[in-house]
Amino acid sequence: MPKIRVDGLNFHYWQSGRGPDLVLVHGLGGNLAGWHLTMVPELQQEYRVTTYDLRGHGRSDAPRSGYTTADMAADLRGLMDALGIGSARIAGHSWGADVVLHFALLYPERVTQIVLIEAALLAPLADVYRRPDWEGWPYVTRTLEQLVGAPIPEDKRYDLEYLLRMLLEIPIIYGPAQGRPREEETVLRVLEVLTPIWNGQDTSRELGLEQLSRIAHPALVLSEANSTCRMAYEILCARLRRCTSATLPGGRFKHFSGLEHPELVLDHMRAFLQPAAVPSALGEAR
Repeated sequence: MPKIRVDGLNFHYWQSGRGPDLVLVHGLGGNLAGWHLTMVPELQQEYRVTTYDLRGHGRSDAPRSGYTTADMAADLRGLMDALGIGSARIAGHSWGADVVLHFALLYPERVTQIVLIEAALLAPLADVYRRPDWEGWPYVTRTLEQLVGAPIPEDKRYDLEYLLRMLLEIPIIYGPAQGRPREEETVLRVLEVLTPIWNGQDTSRELGLEQLSRIAHPALVLSEANSTCRMAYEILCARLRRCTSATLPGGRFKHFSGLEHPELVLDHMRAFLQPAAVPSALGEAR
């Protein structure tokens, strides 16, 4: 269980393989293990792959504050410094993709290419996600009802805290821990991170839509056909200056592409992450 100290916090990380550096950033409520189930065994044959647990996740330290995308981007910079990684290709899933975008914006010289898998743009699109007419609500409530085996009260169908706490009744679905109960601490951490964004509190340290066009790095954007984050995908395709995009088949849970479509994700990543495809974009990115 290797850990490394970054700005006073201990981060759980893992490195494997040889070659150009590739850093993988997991999503909200996850940990590095998700990448190792399907993606790392293949990618480590071509890259030195670094995975890590975000602050407050997995086996990394959980401070009381510091959970904006800017904070997470600073953590990633410190981790790369500590591990001697000058620049890297960086991929993120869901909220991890938001962190990757903010990292590319704040530290452009540390990135060569970015891969965004089911990016959510949680902070900039929070007003959309919390509206009762958001197209994802029927999917969220229907899926939770199926997994729990009980209906959601009408007055709770748009209640973020209530719906997240329902996850405690649903066993883990993927990986070696399949069937085991979820950890309450993990669910509460998701709630803690989402609540200020959801309530429209100060978002000055979160990634904003207006900043996306300043990101000049080559970007691969992947989304599932039935994704509940399809609006984020369309915005990224329109605003990122050097965007390659692809739509994956719809998955059972509409969001966990690396677990449900690993071969397709790997095919797209391999085609995109070619050394010849890395132009000199640092001057533009600044």
